[in-house]
Amino acid sequence: MTTMTKSETVRGTQQSMAGTMKAVVIRGFGGPEVLESTEVPVAEPQPGHLLIKVNAAGLNRFDHYIRQGEIAAELPWPHILGADAAGEVATIGAGVTGFEIGDAVIPMPGYPLDEDEWGIRPAGTAASFTLPGLGRPGTYAQYIEFPAEFTVRDQTGLSPELVATLPVVLATAVRSVKTVGGVKSGDTVLVHAGAGGAGSMQLQLAKALGARVATTVRSQEDADFARSLGADFVIDTSTDDFVARVKEWTDGQGVDVVIDSLGGDVLPKSIEAARPLGTIVVFGFAAGTETTFDVTSLFFTQKRLLGSMASDKEDLEYGLELVAAGQIKPILDRALPLSEAAEAHRLIADNEITGSLVLLPWV
Repeated sequence: MTTMTKSETVRGTQQSMAGTMKAVVIRGFGGPEVLESTEVPVAEPQPGHLLIKVNAAGLNRFDHYIRQGEIAAELPWPHILGADAAGEVATIGAGVTGFEIGDAVIPMPGYPLDEDEWGIRPAGTAASFTLPGLGRPGTYAQYIEFPAEFTVRDQTGLSPELVATLPVVLATAVRSVKTVGGVKSGDTVLVHAGAGGAGSMQLQLAKALGARVATTVRSQEDADFARSLGADFVIDTSTDDFVARVKEWTDGQGVDVVIDSLGGDVLPKSIEAARPLGTIVVFGFAAGTETTFDVTSLFFTQKRLLGSMASDKEDLEYGLELVAAGQIKPILDRALPLSEAAEAHRLIADNEITGSLVLLPWV
């Protein structure tokens, strides 16, 4: 991997960063083949912003949905995808304090574009909230221009490749499991897709909070991986009904909290798997955006159905503390050169990874 040293970065910032950088763009919606390696201008940081050198860019299934046109009806073309990055400060904009050239940093994977809404919590409820790679250029590039207010210090001591797997899945795990789900020590929790990027992080977080965790998988390999992360009970849904198995595991009661990243026809079963007064957190829609369920499955048993979307800066900072303490580990499937972004998207679309994928912009 070819990167500039800290001293080389400092010398580069004594002059204008004007020029071009490697990036991967899309010029329209479609399959992985629409991802195009090219060169684009490097942006100068606005007042209050930083120019961050991206040492590694993480991929998420959300990037796949954006590329297919399932999230936004239109984007400013050409568009750079990517919400996750691990990098270092390359240039400091006017009025920014508290950062130095070369500081290891992480751009927050989502924030309100309107500065008047920067204090809103949850940030995801702000009208101007967006993600890098959606409402503004993303991280599939050698540099990203970013507000200092939403730039988090990286004090994990881990390599950029590992750190780049974290921001979206870690921050949203804290939001869905701890902040919204209210998981605490002694709880029983069902996390769907525990071998995936999001599920593996939610599983680890629930364990770090002191819960007993069951998870669903679809293969023996994934089952072994989930157990290696600390799962107390693993259900292979290719052979078993997860509701029946969860009821067996909990002596017929159901779990305290279900973290459902699947939606679709899985959600009604997730409701059934929760105990009376239990909580179901809807976190994603990998199994579909539409579903049908009997409303009496909620009100007779007084269960709570909650939505969880995005995260706050505080969520990411809390999660990074657990990572630095060794209580949560990043899960890197593989790192590919930036130019192989199309192959990385194919791997995600075909569910051929365990954990997360990372792109290396300087290779």
